[in-house]
Amino acid sequence: MNTQTPQSLTPVRQFTALMPSSPRGARLARRAVVRQLTAWERPFERAEHVVAELASNAVRHGHVPGRNFRLTLRLAASGVLRVEVSDTCAERLPRAPGAAGPDDESGRGLALVAAFADRWGTEVGPEPRKTVWAELGHGR
Repeated sequence: MNTQTPQSLTPVRQFTALMPSSPRGARLARRAVVRQLTAWERPFERAEHVVAELASNAVRHGHVPGRNFRLTLRLAASGVLRVEVSDTCAERLPRAPGAAGPDDESGRGLALVAAFADRWGTEVGPEPRKTVWAELGHGR
């Protein structure tokens, strides 16, 4: 996991949407990434899995009553796609992948993100926001 963002990914295309912080919002985020990447004529399978996990985490761990989460997609000229999911619960940062025990029923989502993404990390701020991001497309 990385905690800093490279500044070299200047987007040529960008999509942003606010989603309700609910299971329905997580489903809508997953559908939105498929729809948007299809419109951009880009493969969506890896991004769909990443968004499903990050949106689910935003709903489960970053939910603040009355607040939405934000989905942002940035496609760089290099073909790298940056997926960002932001919520308003900065005090609850993600745990490193593999932190789940063998009998745990959850806690493996970020391991899946790490498997599908080339890089991923977390940014905190401005308060009270946190953003979990993933980059896809570095030669895979």
